[in-house]
Amino acid sequence: MLTLLVVFTLSALLLPLLVKWIGARAFAVAALIPAAAFVHAALLTPNVIAGASDAARIPQQSVEWIPQLGITLSFRMDVLSWVLTLIVTGVGALVLLYCRWYFDSEKPEPGLGQFAAVLLAFAGAMYGLVLTDDFVLLVMFWELTSILSYLLIGYYNRRGASRRSALQALLVTTLGGLVMFVGVVLLVVDTGTTSITEILELAPTGPLIDAAIVMILVGALSKSAIFPFHFWLPGAMAAPTPVSAYLHAAAMVKAGIYLIARLAPVFALSGPWRPVVISLGVLTMLIGGYQALRETDLKRILAFGTVSQLGLFTVVIGYGTPDAALAGLALVIGHALFKSALFLIVGVIDRQLSTRDVNELSGVGRQAPVMATAAFIAIGSMAGIAPTIGFVAKESALTALLHDAQLGSPWGLVAFVGVVLGAVLTAAYGARFLWGAFWRKKDSAGEYIPETEWPDPPFGFLVAPVVLSGLSLIGLAAPLVDHALQGYVDTSTIPAYDGSPLEPGHLALWHGLEPALFISLLAIALGIGLFVLTLRLGWSSRKRLLPFTAIDGYYLVVRGIDRLSVLTTTLTQRGSLPVYVGTIFVVVVAAEATALFASGPARAELSAWHTPIQLVVAPIMIAAGIIAVRAQKRYTGVVLVSVTGLGMVVLFATSGAPDLALTQILVETVTLVTFALVLRRLPARMGEHNASVGRIPRAVLGASVGVTMALVAIVATSARIAEPISVAFTELAYELGHGKNVVNVALVDLRGWDTMGELSVLVLAATGVASLVFVTHRDDLLSSTKNLPDASRRVQARIPLVETTEGLRFRTAENRDAPRAWLVSSQHVDPQSRSILLEVIVRVLFHTIIVVSIFLLFAGHNLPGGGFAGGLVAGMALVMRYVAGGRWELGAAAPTDAGRLLGAGLILAVGAAVLPLFFGEAPLTSTFWEATLPVIGHVEFVTSTIFDIGVYLVVIGLVLDVLRSLGAEVDRQAHAQRTRGVGA
Repeated sequence: MLTLLVVFTLSALLLPLLVKWIGARAFAVAALIPAAAFVHAALLTPNVIAGASDAARIPQQSVEWIPQLGITLSFRMDVLSWVLTLIVTGVGALVLLYCRWYFDSEKPEPGLGQFAAVLLAFAGAMYGLVLTDDFVLLVMFWELTSILSYLLIGYYNRRGASRRSALQALLVTTLGGLVMFVGVVLLVVDTGTTSITEILELAPTGPLIDAAIVMILVGALSKSAIFPFHFWLPGAMAAPTPVSAYLHAAAMVKAGIYLIARLAPVFALSGPWRPVVISLGVLTMLIGGYQALRETDLKRILAFGTVSQLGLFTVVIGYGTPDAALAGLALVIGHALFKSALFLIVGVIDRQLSTRDVNELSGVGRQAPVMATAAFIAIGSMAGIAPTIGFVAKESALTALLHDAQLGSPWGLVAFVGVVLGAVLTAAYGARFLWGAFWRKKDSAGEYIPETEWPDPPFGFLVAPVVLSGLSLIGLAAPLVDHALQGYVDTSTIPAYDGSPLEPGHLALWHGLEPALFISLLAIALGIGLFVLTLRLGWSSRKRLLPFTAIDGYYLVVRGIDRLSVLTTTLTQRGSLPVYVGTIFVVVVAAEATALFASGPARAELSAWHTPIQLVVAPIMIAAGIIAVRAQKRYTGVVLVSVTGLGMVVLFATSGAPDLALTQILVETVTLVTFALVLRRLPARMGEHNASVGRIPRAVLGASVGVTMALVAIVATSARIAEPISVAFTELAYELGHGKNVVNVALVDLRGWDTMGELSVLVLAATGVASLVFVTHRDDLLSSTKNLPDASRRVQARIPLVETTEGLRFRTAENRDAPRAWLVSSQHVDPQSRSILLEVIVRVLFHTIIVVSIFLLFAGHNLPGGGFAGGLVAGMALVMRYVAGGRWELGAAAPTDAGRLLGAGLILAVGAAVLPLFFGEAPLTSTFWEATLPVIGHVEFVTSTIFDIGVYLVVIGLVLDVLRSLGAEVDRQAHAQRTRGVGA
């Protein structure tokens, strides 16, 4: 199970490349991963069923992860997990196969590789969610599915509706997940274990447990779109149809139902359980069914139908008794089959006809008999018509709830009446779907309108919906299904309302002439009648019953938060950077001075100097700092501030810290370049637009900060009473990290977690900078320059074209006999800004600098260097290319998009940290190999080098993103402004 989870992860990472190579056919390859997981779960069926009576037979796997918190990578496949695993992997494989034709086109859609990867990763996350036996790990998978579903729903990211729907789904499910996490923490702390199995065996009770259960239910109900969270699911229909078929019929919305099914057999009689679960479930069932009858879009009919069905599952499976548990699990199986089949059928209609409006479809059923038959079977299962699994499950559910209602249970009566009304609505909107999709329509005069012309889809396009619809007929094998699900039924300890133990129910195609059969038939008949009535009354065009809906409440809350944030910002953010910085400095001085004076007398061990070079460097740094304060020009101030940084380089180099010196000089150089790029868009002189005020208070505050920090440094360095841990770093670096460079080994091994956090900050900083500059998009506008023809390096001749009043106008022509230009972008640079000498130097040194950066990367474990320094050196090579040739040259030099470098680096670093877990070691544990190779000699490789490579890529990505945003994009915007000015 853990191995398959790793395979899901790695395959998702590689899938974008496969999509790039073979297009939509990659989906068929990706389908093999969930198919393999399905086969694996199917092969474990005998053990799973036997595990109902012998827990030792249950397939399970456990690896310690965070022993201090008792969190383990534990996976357990009992009957409930087994059923959900088969649904998640089986439907997932068919949906991925369906995508092979859904996205098949001569020109692949942009972002298709990312979509494929996210869809496969989502399947893996759901696979882990339904199998994990650790509650904390379940919450992690839970939130991961929310994030991945956000990306899938927002696939058409250029559409405002898709972005809004994706954000809406993310906010609702994530908020519910956070509340659930608090409940999980309370439950774990009270029971002392994170194991779901152990918690259910303990069956804790009490007010604290009731509060925890309510919080967990908030997460489950929000995930499964139960009132008042139901509004996000219909909005999520903005996603591609395969996403709707998988996430919103078979997978994501089932996560909340799965959690309810996991807890109901133990907690169904706790105080808040049934009032919350049954009342909200019934309300959701009725609201969804009513709204489905008003929709004209086939996909939205199914969406509100799904909302209604989720309310049904919540009521039945959440009731908790053994017979209700059996019926509820059978309903979940049936819904995964028929609803995913119906969504996929809608996808075929939409793809072939470019419409889903029931008013625009007529006579499709006659022209597509196979698809229509599959839809009829699926709707029959949804409405509960024999011999489908839906009929078997619905009859069992009615029998279970009716039995408890007859014993006097008030909640049993509410659940029974609600399910019957829901069955009527289900039959009604099921009939509306069939009528809207396949029936021949009449116009207002009663005449048949022309049939919609139907182009036959590819055979493979229909495989998935036909297979899923056909599987709905497993009602014919009801005894086999009953035998397989009894292991879950046995977990329920909930008695009947009168306290008597309940005999477990049984699934069968024929129970005789029982009340449930007649009630079911009556519900179907009433449902068809209701559909006919709504059609004649024109419900779809009538106003809604209530002027206020849940979605209005959502937008009201969001607008309220926006207005509150604006009010808060107005009160606290005055738009003045000096005020912000001054406030921070005042707080620093007040807090630190209070701590210094309150701590009593402090020792101070001061020396005038440690090395003679300090007597030379320190006055220069002090003078540069003072002059920088007096500088009138911005660039002058920046250069003077850099002098203090270069002074630190000298101090590091003469104090036995070559690594720090190398890093410091590189950081100073990159910082200076960044400032220079920013200053191009600012006035040259300080105070040109807004003169500086309050010079004396500013001087007093600046001096106070300087004195305070100096005192803090003196007191802190003299306050040590124990031997510093760094004394042992030299020995630890070699023994644990197998390296002689203490600084580098500390960064990638001994203090790797700190570096991991710093990498995340770098990625966020790069993203933030770019987001401020790229106002409308984050597309890589430089990529178009990477494929310039080689001939573009040749000098172009200027040939007279026409004579005007302003002189000769020229056209350019490639001079084949002319010498090649030094840089690709030479012809794009303004001649007045070109420097041939600089171009020659850059062309000669660029590749050498890149080689040096790679040397620093791999030599840094034992010599000065490392991933950070090497990345900065490679970044400086890109800076040289940009300075010499502008944005076109940067585009030609950039190896790839900056975001990909940042992501790849972070993935490598995280992977190197996590990989030891799979070998039973602590995160970031490193090992090494050594060998003697011909010619090369003795070679050692330490696995922490992989982490360092991640650092290297992140740093290059950061520099490239800064150049791309503050350099190339600012250049492009300035050029666009000049062009508009000339045009005007």
